[in-house]
Amino acid sequence: MAHKITLIPGDGIGREVSQAALRCIEATGVDIKWEEALAGAETLEKTGEILPQGVLDSIRRNKVAHKGPITTPIGTGFRSVNVAIRQALELFACVRPAKSYAGVRSKFRDIDLVIVRENSEDLYMGIEFEEGKPETKSLIAQIGKDTKKNIRLDSGISIKPISKFASQRIARFAFEYALKNNRKKVTCVHKANIMKFTDGLFLKVAREVAQEYSGRIIFEEAIVDNMSMQLVVKPHKYDVLLLPNLYGDILSDLCAGLIGGLGVAPGANIGTDCAVFEAVHGSAPKYKGQNKVNPIAMILSGVLMLRHIKEDKAAEALENAVKEVLAEGKSLTYDLKADPLDPSAVGTKEMADAVIKKIKR
Repeated sequence: MAHKITLIPGDGIGREVSQAALRCIEATGVDIKWEEALAGAETLEKTGEILPQGVLDSIRRNKVAHKGPITTPIGTGFRSVNVAIRQALELFACVRPAKSYAGVRSKFRDIDLVIVRENSEDLYMGIEFEEGKPETKSLIAQIGKDTKKNIRLDSGISIKPISKFASQRIARFAFEYALKNNRKKVTCVHKANIMKFTDGLFLKVAREVAQEYSGRIIFEEAIVDNMSMQLVVKPHKYDVLLLPNLYGDILSDLCAGLIGGLGVAPGANIGTDCAVFEAVHGSAPKYKGQNKVNPIAMILSGVLMLRHIKEDKAAEALENAVKEVLAEGKSLTYDLKADPLDPSAVGTKEMADAVIKKIKR
């Protein structure tokens, strides 16, 4: 069966790792027609648009996209293109597996966790009020009137909405994911002891949804700061982690650290109609064009994508090829070497070549 899939190369190192992943995916023999769509900082420079409407139209048409890293400035400039895509297409579920692979250096072994992160709400909605603006001062005055709490007038303010609807949707997604993937437990991570009406609602809804799966999936709860410690002390105790948006972003990076880093951390953003697959890591523009960076996270996001389009045999073949290359330890990029200056380190293209050679069709 032929598949038409949107390819968003990204910027910085995006095009290099995207091309490496594309070659590996095609080597499995799956029939894919790629439709390239450009977005990001480089597209902004050329066209004046950071996220052209054509990109969203392409994903809506094809239902599936494979996306390279896209640069997001810190503190100034445009907001994240990644977040904009998720919001525009209602990709409400972010799925980030954290899985140990032999040959990848880490202080931990046999990690097999999955982060399920609510993607549409929380502080990432970007509802902010800038310090010193009239509307900010007005909001501060109203808050003071309604709550009797004084906020400094030189404050910036962010709004954190969490709804019953979105919480039910992501909780049910997490439990269904657990069932479909033979997972045994879902742990809801929150800060409801402090944020009683936002995180409290998220937890309340998760408890209610958990009742529907009683006897099939174990349900636990954990406060986010304690969970951060528990993941470092005894990560094998956990299975599927269900989190609001911000905590999910932070703890998914912590989990990536458990398995050796962002270079082996894939991700998926899934909605009712569309899905976008991407590496968790950023665009690392300083390495652009150097044929140096690790393509494994993008390749593994391709594995997730192949499973999503029901090409399970190809997905297994590609993941097994990655496992073999990592375990063999010969064709590794500098970041996967014990010594980053190891002269035997290979480039992005060469590591993809090694994976391709291991694919058994």
